[in-house]
Amino acid sequence: MSGQELGFFNGLLPSQPLWKLAPTRDTDGTSFVDFMMVIPKLKSKPQKYIDRTLNEIHMVLVQYSHIVVFADINLKINCLWISHKFQPGVCHELVTAIRRRVPEAMLVGDMAR
Repeated sequence: MSGQELGFFNGLLPSQPLWKLAPTRDTDGTSFVDFMMVIPKLKSKPQKYIDRTLNEIHMVLVQYSHIVVFADINLKINCLWISHKFQPGVCHELVTAIRRRVPEAMLVGDMAR
């Protein structure tokens, strides 16, 4: 199953500004929660490594497809952006799940504890 089939993963399509792509609210007007992770030097890795990394991220997103509403990987800046429905603790869960599969992924900013 490709990322596009999930309807929320932009994958390796030419990147547009996130403000044009990422949804900000659900149909009720409730704001989504966003976070960004950097995967250092991803774009300079061999294609096989990139594909494996994207597959690992995809596997996490599938597990959270009930709550993740948007995901985009921008290889130009080695950045993963995820928007999800608010639920206490989910941001931490998602970051932890991604880091379990892609240990070099780093959260941008600091999560409240």
